[in-house]
Amino acid sequence: MLKGFFNVPKAVNEPVKSYAPGSPERAAVATTYTKMWNSQVEVPLYIGSEEIKTGDTKKMSAPHDHQHIVGVYHQADRALVEKAITEALEARKKWAAMAWENRAGIFLKAAELLAGPYRAKINAATMIAQSKTIHQAEIDSACELIDFLRYNVEFMTKIYADQPASTSDMWNRVEYRPLEGFVYAITPFNFTAIAGNLPSSAALMGNVVVWKPAATQVYSANVIMQVFKEAGLPDGVINMVMGDSGMVSDVVLSNPHLAGVHFTGSTGVFNDIWKTIGNNIATYKTYPRIVGETGGKDFIIAHPSANPAQVAVGIARGAFEFQGQKCSAASRVYVPQSLWPAVQAKLEADLKSMKMGSPEDMSNFITAVISEASFDKLARYIDQAKKDSDAEVIMGGNYDKSKGYFIEPTVILTSNPKYSTMETELFGPVVTIYIYEDTKWSETLKLVDETSEYALTGAVFSQCRYAVEEATVALQNAAGNFYINDKPTGAVVGMQPFGGARGSGTNDKAGSSQNLLRWASVRTIKETFVTPEDYKYPFLG
Repeated sequence: MLKGFFNVPKAVNEPVKSYAPGSPERAAVATTYTKMWNSQVEVPLYIGSEEIKTGDTKKMSAPHDHQHIVGVYHQADRALVEKAITEALEARKKWAAMAWENRAGIFLKAAELLAGPYRAKINAATMIAQSKTIHQAEIDSACELIDFLRYNVEFMTKIYADQPASTSDMWNRVEYRPLEGFVYAITPFNFTAIAGNLPSSAALMGNVVVWKPAATQVYSANVIMQVFKEAGLPDGVINMVMGDSGMVSDVVLSNPHLAGVHFTGSTGVFNDIWKTIGNNIATYKTYPRIVGETGGKDFIIAHPSANPAQVAVGIARGAFEFQGQKCSAASRVYVPQSLWPAVQAKLEADLKSMKMGSPEDMSNFITAVISEASFDKLARYIDQAKKDSDAEVIMGGNYDKSKGYFIEPTVILTSNPKYSTMETELFGPVVTIYIYEDTKWSETLKLVDETSEYALTGAVFSQCRYAVEEATVALQNAAGNFYINDKPTGAVVGMQPFGGARGSGTNDKAGSSQNLLRWASVRTIKETFVTPEDYKYPFLG
């Protein structure tokens, strides 16, 4: 029973540790990495109170050393997916009724576990199985996930506090109920924080979840489940299932109790999910909420007034951190002729200084791409650019998968602003640059807006405020997250709510209260204190 209007701890962003040579955090993660690398883990299905091992397993390996097996995970069949739904719906009976402050306490504890005793483990897991450098792992699997957990609690309380006006004779109030049914969370390989946030944000609002992590992220997903369980999350609230993606979705999307889908992944898969829900709409007890963050073909455009060194660094970091495997990564760049020689010189120097190899060596800036399928796709596009008359590989362009899926940071220069790599999402360390005439700034802005089906992130570099204003207006629909004089990556929870529109998703802004509102169903309650006893209004005389 509620005994007060409770204030939650003020959300603050988790400080990013430096991992500088000699630092205690560097030593801790190195030790944990070595221990995990030299052992194997068996990841079960988490369904209700059970950790189920089916015997139908898939191997987990490191992309930077694909012959090295770090463990296996078990796969579900249709019956176990159905069981996960049943267990979720059973758990809902108590979870939906639990006082909000107790739900909040679970996820606040999870944040502190990640900030402390689990920090090295979640980072090492992300480094090993997703091939992130320690810096990329730290800002993702530690800091961003901690931020999601803390800020979502604060956002929840602000949502609950949003109440309608009342008068002396009537009391109006709204309650934010969980959705009627269960939520299906589908998460990608590239951000451990997203994998943790999609199921937990819905659960925080009182929902129960069936969660399917990406096959290439199960290793760190297992750590997330360990954290949630230690934090006190009741059995069945979040059920983690692995298995054939088509089969799992077929079972889940055909269930009449589906109340929502929380998705991050490819645009094509999201389109298929939306279509399936539409075809099944008469099956459901309620209209499912559909929230998706999908693809991107993110841009940088430099104005002739821009600082060329800043543009080059924006490209180097924006395109090549985590091997370009961010939905926000810079992958098409527009540079004026007058700036190009200086930008090119700085970019070449930066790329030559980048080391590539295992994330265990913390002096490496580039590691491996996630899988052989990704490697092969990227290699095909690089080879094609070497052949085409309207494109030229001017930096990088080499690749090798004998030990790991390594692709050099690659820069393509094209004379065709609609060249394939200017339009197609590649999801790798490949950026394409188009040089435009200085006098065609406004025309180039129009080109940026019209080139891609996506609208996730973008950046403008300029020292001219009129140009910044013109770009901000002209590109208002081209990027849900727009950056001025900065790379188009690195959104921070509570500071830059993240998401895009067009082919990039529903723009429901993870890292803000807008997203949490999607997992609540509002009921309005009006209480009248003195109830009329005569139907006649004064106008009747």
